[in-house]
Amino acid sequence: MKLKYIMCLITFLIFGLHLKAQNSQTESSEESSTNQSEVKVWSKYNFVPGDEIIFQDDLLVEENGEFPSRWDLLKGNAENAVFENENAINFENRSIVTPLIDKQNYLPEIFTIEFDAYFNDVYYSWQSYNIRFWKGTKEYIKLNSENDDIFKTLKIHNNGAYAETRIEKFTKKFEGYDDNIKGQLPGWKHIAISFNKRTLKVFVDQYRALNIPNLKIKPEIVSIESYTNNKDGLIMAIKNVRIAEGGKKLYDRVMSDGKFVTTGILFDVNKATLKPESMGIINEVAKMMQEHPDLNFSIEGHTDSDGADDYNQQLSEQRANTVKGTLIELGIDETRLQTKGLGESVLLNDNNTAENKANNRRVEFIKI
Repeated sequence: MKLKYIMCLITFLIFGLHLKAQNSQTESSEESSTNQSEVKVWSKYNFVPGDEIIFQDDLLVEENGEFPSRWDLLKGNAENAVFENENAINFENRSIVTPLIDKQNYLPEIFTIEFDAYFNDVYYSWQSYNIRFWKGTKEYIKLNSENDDIFKTLKIHNNGAYAETRIEKFTKKFEGYDDNIKGQLPGWKHIAISFNKRTLKVFVDQYRALNIPNLKIKPEIVSIESYTNNKDGLIMAIKNVRIAEGGKKLYDRVMSDGKFVTTGILFDVNKATLKPESMGIINEVAKMMQEHPDLNFSIEGHTDSDGADDYNQQLSEQRANTVKGTLIELGIDETRLQTKGLGESVLLNDNNTAENKANNRRVEFIKI
């Protein structure tokens, strides 16, 4: 193993222990809560994750120092590491990993991809996570076999994203950067990508960096590459990867099914504390209810079957109440909302894979 990679891993572990000590001093004792400042910051976030989980990896069962068992290595070196008390995939520079999924060309015509990426306090172009939607390690894919039209890797930076095509010898660049988040301290950013038949959107935290109306390619798979221009001592890592298949708009689902089900409302492990990336779908629910004042919901929380029945029952009730409280903060009258916790009593499928567990951990909005 290269010396610089060992030094990077040591830096990764030391910094993680430092942040863990800081967090332990400030962590709230509340088990069910919504951070009002985060609700405000993410109030315009409109990313809605797909309905059905295709791939989910929180790396919980991985052994520190080993290569992640549900991934394949296409280039370089990567291994499991613990950071801020959570498992993550730690990269060597210019390494490429891809999920191990049995199905060939597994990305459907409508899908979403989410993951958390670690960024260092460097100039934005010095570090990126490069996304390929095709097999192999080439920096580009040909759009057809007759000419030199190409689509290059999608580059995600700490404050935005960049994509580039060359069609009929004309280069077209797509880029969006948020100047307000320059100079932030090192830390995790939530990356969200949505594709709908031909339209690609990319979010870095709550900021929508890209909205490409015609991508020109049909994504087949996904791989993630680490890149940094400053090769010494920088942390490059990802965690909490989710790939999901998309579906109908929320209102259409309510009108056809009398409800909609979402796995995109996420909470801290074993808590009812809402993760900020959940605000995409909650914002859409609030918008839908504001546009349709006769629409009322029973919010029903569900868990997987890990853990004790009574604990899961209580947790599902707390989580449903958290969602209700967040919608009230967004201006929805509380008389239009009811809550119910069903724990693990209504599983959608067996609890035998990470994807099945993720699909069981859901929130259902039942029209009343």
